Amino acid sequence: MAELEDIEKLVSAQKILKGSLKKSKDIAFEISKISLRLEKWNQSLPFLESAIKDMACKCRLYETRSHVDRAIGPAAGVLKILDVVFELEDSLVPDPDSDLFVYIANVKRLEHVLKLLTGNSELVSLWMEDLVLFLKNCEVSDDHLYLRNVSKALDILWELQAMGQNSGVLAAALDNLENEFGHILMENSSPFPWYSSFPCHKGKASIIRVSLPLPVVQKLQAITERLAANNRLENCVSIYADVRSSNVRASLQALDLDYLHIQLCEFDSAQTAESFMYLWDKHLQFAVKYLLDKEHRLCSEVFEKAGSDVWMHCFAKIATQSGINDFIKFGDTITKCKKDAVKLIKLLKIFATLDKLRLDFNRLFSGKLCAKIQNETRDLVEKVVTGTFEIFWEIRIEVELQRQSSPPPDGSVPRPVHFVTQYCNQLLEDENRSVLIQVLEIYRVWNHKSFLEGVPLNEIRDIMKELELNLNSWAKAYKETALSYFFMMNNHWIFCNNIKGTKLGYLMGNSWLRAKEEYFEYYETMYLRESWQKLPVILHEEGLILFTGVRAIDRDLAKKRINLFNEAFNNMYEKQSNWMVFDKGLKSRICQLVVQAVVPPYKNYLQKYAYGIENEAEIGNHLMYTVDSLEDLINSLFQQKIGNFDVTKCTDFIGIKNSVINHF
Repeated sequence: MAELEDIEKLVSAQKILKGSLKKSKDIAFEISKISLRLEKWNQSLPFLESAIKDMACKCRLYETRSHVDRAIGPAAGVLKILDVVFELEDSLVPDPDSDLFVYIANVKRLEHVLKLLTGNSELVSLWMEDLVLFLKNCEVSDDHLYLRNVSKALDILWELQAMGQNSGVLAAALDNLENEFGHILMENSSPFPWYSSFPCHKGKASIIRVSLPLPVVQKLQAITERLAANNRLENCVSIYADVRSSNVRASLQALDLDYLHIQLCEFDSAQTAESFMYLWDKHLQFAVKYLLDKEHRLCSEVFEKAGSDVWMHCFAKIATQSGINDFIKFGDTITKCKKDAVKLIKLLKIFATLDKLRLDFNRLFSGKLCAKIQNETRDLVEKVVTGTFEIFWEIRIEVELQRQSSPPPDGSVPRPVHFVTQYCNQLLEDENRSVLIQVLEIYRVWNHKSFLEGVPLNEIRDIMKELELNLNSWAKAYKETALSYFFMMNNHWIFCNNIKGTKLGYLMGNSWLRAKEEYFEYYETMYLRESWQKLPVILHEEGLILFTGVRAIDRDLAKKRINLFNEAFNNMYEKQSNWMVFDKGLKSRICQLVVQAVVPPYKNYLQKYAYGIENEAEIGNHLMYTVDSLEDLINSLFQQKIGNFDVTKCTDFIGIKNSVINHF
């Protein structure tokens, strides 16, 4: 059984080997056939290689065509845009004054077209640059020819692109607009007349506008808008600032502002300084509120399309060139004047003016561009506040120092009394009072000190009290009692009548005024008692008046008494003819009282005891006056002498003839 199985295995192996041998023969046959095919293919490879290379070249040329196709559209657009540019250039050759808005519209179109030209040229240039790079990187027959043509086209495109960015025609058109801007501005700018503009001139023509007419403003706006769009506003701003600042200067020069340049030593009188201060106040308000304010608005209108920085810079140049600094320098000159009481009024006037214009200054001269005006104004305010504080608190001391001087020999009101009363009253005027309190409060705040509003008013009361002490001291300096009473009567009349009903009177109070009235009546009575009331006594024997009227007194005794009366009257008249009463009402009152004290007794005596004396020749030189002539002489007393100073207003601290005046 085992042997049969082995034989079967061998037979199976024989069959397998026979099959494998047959397959090997078949494979060998196929291999021989493939070898023949490979030989044929090997012979065909050079031809295929050449064909493939030719096909690759054709592909590259096709790719080049695609690059060109992509650039054809933008290039055609460039050509069309160039046609529009040439058309617009022809329209911009004439001057813009023929039709400004059409000209500006064409300029705007040219700007837009040039931007399109730049954009399209840039796009085509990108495609062409890619093509040049492609041609450089590939091998194409006649590639040098393609490359040269493409490079030439690229150079042309770059030139067109540069033309769009820096067009000579556009620059010339913008130059024309700048020239037209200056022409329009010069043609429509003229000085602003003072007489027809300022409100203090009532009855004059109504206020005319500084601003330009609306059509003119619209033209200027259109020009500045185009210039701003092309970054060409610098020349335009300079032209505008020069023309309009010249216009403001011409308006101010018509006001005769020579006083603004006056030297410190030329303030020769308080009246002159006061008139200058009045002009300064009005002219500064005119310059700020009616010139620079209008210029500020006009500047913002003309350059509104250019932005706030541009028109604010332009206005700053106008303000600086207009001469506004001269007003500030004038105020600074006032602060450098000698320190006296009148200077305080000037300083208050300066502060009041600047305070009224404070909001206008803050609005018009804000920002760094007007820093010079801001700094000079701030320095002026600081000097005014400091100077006001220093002078005000020295007034009472200076009034006290006047006590060292002598009273007037004619018994009149000392000039410092006139000045101090009117000066205090002037300080209490509504505007001065509020400004004074405001300035003193500012000074205290600056120096971190508390402030009480009633303190300045109390200080003025103390000044008046010092003045009363001066009067008492001066009255004691007179050697003659009657003159001392006359002096006090004169001065208390000033308190009663010149102060009553004024701001100073209200400040001092009714009780103070009633006391002055009582003092006046007392000194009036004492003056008459010590002088004129002594004359009638001379006419009566042993000082007693004879009322019998039955018999005439002895003729010699009558002549003697008349002679004594006349002699006493002459002495009294000669002495008091040099005395002076400043107030006309008081003069009339005193003369009337003297007449009542002297004339009736004299008339009665002549009627009763000079019976039989028919004329002056009968008693020779003894009968000197008739009743009428006596009354006329009395009424001629206390007249102001020619050349005497008439104090009618607060102008200077006068009457101080010693070192006190230098101290003050």
